[in-house]
Amino acid sequence: MYRREYLYSLGATLGSVAFQSLLAQESGSKTTKGPHLAPRARRCVFLTMEGGPSHIDTFEPKPALKQLHLKEFQRQDVRASAMASGKRYYVESPFAFNQHGESGAWMCDQWKHLPKVADHLCFYHGMQAESVNHPTALYHINTGNRFGGDPAIGAWVNYGLGTLNENLPGFVVLPELSYPQGGAANWGNGYLPAQYQATALRPQGSPILNLSPIPGVTADHQRENLDLLSRLNRAHLEDHPQHELLAARLESFELAYRMQDDVRDVLDLASESEQTLENYGLNNSQTQKFGRKCLFARRLLESGVRFVQLYAGTWDSHDYIAKAHSQLIAAVDQPIAALIQDLHQRGLLEDTLIVWCGEFGRSPDNGVRGGIAYGRDHNADAMCVWLAGGGIKAGSTVGASDELGAKAVECVHPIRDLHVTLLHLLGLDDNRLTYYHAGRFKQLSQFGGQVITELLA
Repeated sequence: MYRREYLYSLGATLGSVAFQSLLAQESGSKTTKGPHLAPRARRCVFLTMEGGPSHIDTFEPKPALKQLHLKEFQRQDVRASAMASGKRYYVESPFAFNQHGESGAWMCDQWKHLPKVADHLCFYHGMQAESVNHPTALYHINTGNRFGGDPAIGAWVNYGLGTLNENLPGFVVLPELSYPQGGAANWGNGYLPAQYQATALRPQGSPILNLSPIPGVTADHQRENLDLLSRLNRAHLEDHPQHELLAARLESFELAYRMQDDVRDVLDLASESEQTLENYGLNNSQTQKFGRKCLFARRLLESGVRFVQLYAGTWDSHDYIAKAHSQLIAAVDQPIAALIQDLHQRGLLEDTLIVWCGEFGRSPDNGVRGGIAYGRDHNADAMCVWLAGGGIKAGSTVGASDELGAKAVECVHPIRDLHVTLLHLLGLDDNRLTYYHAGRFKQLSQFGGQVITELLA
């Protein structure tokens, strides 16, 4: 063995990992590094509306479009409205808008339940993306890198803070049956060690396959098998200390063994009251799917999972936005409101950060597809994000787009600043939360960003 390999192996063996784990347990800490500053939130739930919901038809009314409806529009901005060529026409929103709560938050009339929690929300209309293509835009909002291969924000949080329950993963994702464009790389570990990637729960049937051992296999049998496998893998790892995936696989085996009891309890909704199931919309076919995810999210957060991401979509409404967006809103409205109310009643909202967003916004105009289609194209220059919970300025609206909703014009920030802000609320400094890879220290924001202070309480 070369000197360099020997020195590297001192900090890479399973023995040293176990020793560090014991030290952390003795000190009462279950985190990998711990916060850099006083956290305002201890956990996060990220509600991802895949496909790009229209800010113009959800939370940011644009009455000027009414006067321009179906008038021809000449595209000038190559980023906004980049999906179609030929003649284009302005499209007014098919929905009416009303103000809600003491904050006077604007919401379209399709939101029936979210207005009840309006004063918990902070709407941000100054966000801008960098891509109008779904895969690259999703990678960007999830990982900070448009081209994939980097760690997801949940992986960074898991790496920086760890889980609050060693018997459960630190990062869990609840995707749609059809994965989002770009696939599982949206919640991967990237260049971080593999144990920081998300554990995905299946949207149908058993959330996790093979959770229970096969008949005749006892816990003692499992423990003996894992111990044997660990001895064999440890011998191999000692000869190849640079193989991080093997160490991560060993950890995943142990986590899966520990999860068998805890995760079964967390994902068993039988203990929930009929009223709770009704509140989340589990008794309604339109809301049942996303309601199940939101209820799982509350139980996971309550049990110590640090970061939970939920997917709903797709919101890619190029045609017939009145029908498409009304159905999409109806599917998530009641479950989201129930989640916020439930967390608030349980005293968890004040230290739980909630984020709602898509990968970009929509344009104020659309092209012709077999006649005039009352839908919208992709728009990277204006989008809506709302936040609630730990450290957020509840009952406020920050930023704005222009009178047509084409471009953010007030309190304008790129996605990296949103990422830096979310980390800040969780007690992490983006400039200090780094990982050495490919010759340099890397971070979520790629090259630094700034906290959007207007969003903070």
